[in-house]
Amino acid sequence: MVKTNCLDRSLEFEDYELARELFGPQDANLAAVAKGTRVRVESRGNKVFLQGADEDGLNRAANALVQLYAHVKAGHPVFPSDVDHAMGILGSDPGAQLKEVFRDEIFVVSPKKQIGPKTLGQRDYLQAIRDSDLTFGIGPAGTGKTYLAVAMAVSSLLARRVKRIVLTRPAVEAGERLGFLPGSLEEKVNPYLRPLYDALHDMLDFAKVQEMVETNVIEIAPLAFMRGRTLNDAFIILDEAQNTTPEQMKMFLTRLGFGSKVVVTGDVTQIDLPGKSSSGLVQAASFLSVVEGISFIKFHEDDVIRHPLVGRIVKAYERFEKSEK
Repeated sequence: MVKTNCLDRSLEFEDYELARELFGPQDANLAAVAKGTRVRVESRGNKVFLQGADEDGLNRAANALVQLYAHVKAGHPVFPSDVDHAMGILGSDPGAQLKEVFRDEIFVVSPKKQIGPKTLGQRDYLQAIRDSDLTFGIGPAGTGKTYLAVAMAVSSLLARRVKRIVLTRPAVEAGERLGFLPGSLEEKVNPYLRPLYDALHDMLDFAKVQEMVETNVIEIAPLAFMRGRTLNDAFIILDEAQNTTPEQMKMFLTRLGFGSKVVVTGDVTQIDLPGKSSSGLVQAASFLSVVEGISFIKFHEDDVIRHPLVGRIVKAYERFEKSEK
């Protein structure tokens, strides 16, 4: 492993079996570290040898491996996707403690699913939901805004901190007109609510979700159905809030009742309102941030969690679109 102008470092882990678990099948986790830092990474037994021209990259690789080993030692598996998240976190904040992101705030949603934050932004989001009665999560797609909010709602329901979950979305037409779709009003708006059902089914058994929906313990409905109601002892989520009008946003926020918690999610770069209509989310963000008891969390590209191939596809499209200009 001798190479001109390269820096070398080695790590030795005390437990051989845990070290091999950290390295992953066929050293897949080490490959993820190498890819994330441009550092050559090789293993021999319970030892890792690092080599690279960039000291920052070398430090980040070593830091990630040491912290992830502690993660494995605590009894938690590590997958290449976890390594990718770790490299992203340490790239943004070299002093970050991965256990504060990966495990300290993990919570059991149900026997079927354990969910926790994968980025510093997601960690802050979950803490804001715990601390505030009203939380706004604003940012691009793929940052886990809705998924984590639904997970918190399910966790709160199962822990009996709330009596019901209310999930709602504005049924705004984006390229297709509802009137042209077949079926009743319920059948027409159901596709808009599908992502909320998908999140629930990922956390709870299908039959359990159906039972809760039928008994109104979980309510999934278009935003228009919220008018004139006061929701007590409920966990309420407004998704795709960028597609609310200011009047709809005010109407929704004033539904908050005693013992309830509200999470509002949206992406202000994906507004589908017709004409020059103002977004209720954009307006709310402009003046509600100073109101006591309300938290605003803004997600960034670093918080996007997606399959590595998706990231490569996005970059390919960006290169293509630039070449067409």
